[in-house]
Amino acid sequence: MQDNIRTAYQHLTDALELKPRWGQRQMIAEVANALGDPEAETPIAVVEAGTGTGKTIAYLVATLPIARARGKRVVVASATVALQEQLLLRDLPDLMRHSGLEFQAALAKGRGRYVCLLKLDHQLSGSVSEPLIPLYPDEFVTPDYQEISPILEDMLAALTAGRWDGDFDNWPGGLEAATKRVVSTDQNQCTGRRCPHVGQCAFFKAREGLEEADIVITNHDLVLSDLRLGGGVILPDPEDSLYIFDEGHQLPAKCLNHFALRFHAGSTLQGLRDSDRWICQSASEWERAGLDGRLSPLISSLLEDLLQRTEEVTQLLWDQFPEGVLERAEHRFEYGRIPETLGEYSAALVEQWRQLHREASRLEAGLENRRDSPPDAAPQDADADLVNVQGLVARAEQQVALWKAFSDAPREGQAGDGWARWIQHRGSLLSVECQASPILPGELLREALWERVAGAVITSATLTALGTFDRFQERSGVPDSARWKKVTSPFDPSRAIFCVPAMKSDPGQVDAHTDELIQCIPNLIQHDLGVLLLFTSRRQMESVLEGIKEVIPHEALVQDYMSKSRLLEQHRGHIDAGMPSAIFGLASFFEGIDLPGAYCRHVVIAKLPFAVPDDPIAASHSELLQAQGRDPFMEISVPDAAQKLVQASGRLQRTEEDEGRITLLDRRLLTRRYGRTILETLPAFTFELEGSG
Repeated sequence: MQDNIRTAYQHLTDALELKPRWGQRQMIAEVANALGDPEAETPIAVVEAGTGTGKTIAYLVATLPIARARGKRVVVASATVALQEQLLLRDLPDLMRHSGLEFQAALAKGRGRYVCLLKLDHQLSGSVSEPLIPLYPDEFVTPDYQEISPILEDMLAALTAGRWDGDFDNWPGGLEAATKRVVSTDQNQCTGRRCPHVGQCAFFKAREGLEEADIVITNHDLVLSDLRLGGGVILPDPEDSLYIFDEGHQLPAKCLNHFALRFHAGSTLQGLRDSDRWICQSASEWERAGLDGRLSPLISSLLEDLLQRTEEVTQLLWDQFPEGVLERAEHRFEYGRIPETLGEYSAALVEQWRQLHREASRLEAGLENRRDSPPDAAPQDADADLVNVQGLVARAEQQVALWKAFSDAPREGQAGDGWARWIQHRGSLLSVECQASPILPGELLREALWERVAGAVITSATLTALGTFDRFQERSGVPDSARWKKVTSPFDPSRAIFCVPAMKSDPGQVDAHTDELIQCIPNLIQHDLGVLLLFTSRRQMESVLEGIKEVIPHEALVQDYMSKSRLLEQHRGHIDAGMPSAIFGLASFFEGIDLPGAYCRHVVIAKLPFAVPDDPIAASHSELLQAQGRDPFMEISVPDAAQKLVQASGRLQRTEEDEGRITLLDRRLLTRRYGRTILETLPAFTFELEGSG
């Protein structure tokens, strides 16, 4: 295998006239050593590869020959659509064309990225007796049918004529999210191979290509969705796969999003009412078709009982909020402990939802059997019935899990159990939400992924914080026995000047600091053509923008005023035309923004990027550490801020020739002990530190 890897790498670099980089060679060796031994205790490589390392080539050249030799498939998961497209359309074709390696690649997307022909048919048909019940009613705005019907008719015409493959990403001009929701489905409501449209289904057609693919390109979300279903449902089995997680620093946070549990009062109540109405209207028809006549009344009775209990628990949750807070409120249960009364309600809800799940599953089995009956014996709208009952079963499963997380919660005086639990509302009783989540996703990832995979590579430009992998390891659950490697960027950091100017104010003095930013930023950027200004507070960003937009020569482009792709396109257009341009961005612009050369010669960072301490999971983690006698500020806040500062600073140098300035308008980097700790772990920039002011 080593000879195959070496030969492929040599052919590729020669053909593309690439200069072999030491860091790239190091990464190839780490990946090959981790994945090449099938008897290895932990076939996992965690590689921080600095910008410019060429990590995509490194992990592909190392992994593909090993996968072929071991009879495994490769699943490459990234956090962004842009990287998936780059892999599929540029990197993999180049690799196959020039390396001598032969393989088949396919792109895997979730059901929600494709049109559901059954739902499209129901939307366009005026003869549907019963509509499909949405799994999450009241949580999204449903578009007006008169407005979207021309688009839906165009979809059907394009599908029929073969001009469109059913992939929303390929629809010309794009589609509104609300439009996609009414004609897409998910695992819970898809009837799969039982669907009458399965032969033309865009999702299953795309799935067919996965069966023969050596490499599956996907995203973190689909990997986590597959793992939550048990693994091997959408993607290849973990035991038969070598996973590569690009942008792997995002994996723990995405894991929490997928495994968090949630109750929404309005959605749940509406879903129960819709289901009860559907059951009552369909009962006589089902009985005539041969279904057990006792089943419908039993389910209807369970739904009515759950309606009452859900209304009661919603009021109980509302009573937990402070009096007089009418617009929006959030209440976190300290150490995950809940009041005894809520625990009793939760235990009762677990049992009621379990009963509903059991009986709804019986109904699902009966409807599946009747769907295959002769037309005169089958229910009138068997397909819609099957979708609706699958949605009811899925809702019951989700609610059992949520209320069990609350019924199992510690009570007052008991130790925390590593879970965060909180409630919130947005101004009304029906907006009450109840949520539960593990504080750290490491155990979930360990059980669902790391202990099962044939091998894995986790890579990113920023996996370490304060010079160690400790924070990432705690959150990701990757075992100590994995291979951990930091590969430095081939770019010369000394070409970037990192400046902390003298400042009179401290970011803790919010108004004074904002006023000082308004005063100093115009002078800082007046001679720069391309500028990126990064903020951690939307309020401060908008105040600064309002204060300087009339005095700077730059065209101001602001995050969320348009799509990111459109914003970057306009910025590049300004620079190409010789017009000064400045991008104003928030936390998500600290990474994933690629502006090489003249597009960005100056990165201005308003203050050290400490996370706003209002996230319930982060607050619960801090609480947990404090209970253990540890310092959450030094163990969480400082490492995370250091990592984000490195990410923000990394927006400047995107090629070997790039140079310019990074200006941090926060004197705490020099005046606080933790600031000095962060400063010592920054790349070897050329520093201009003017002191504390």
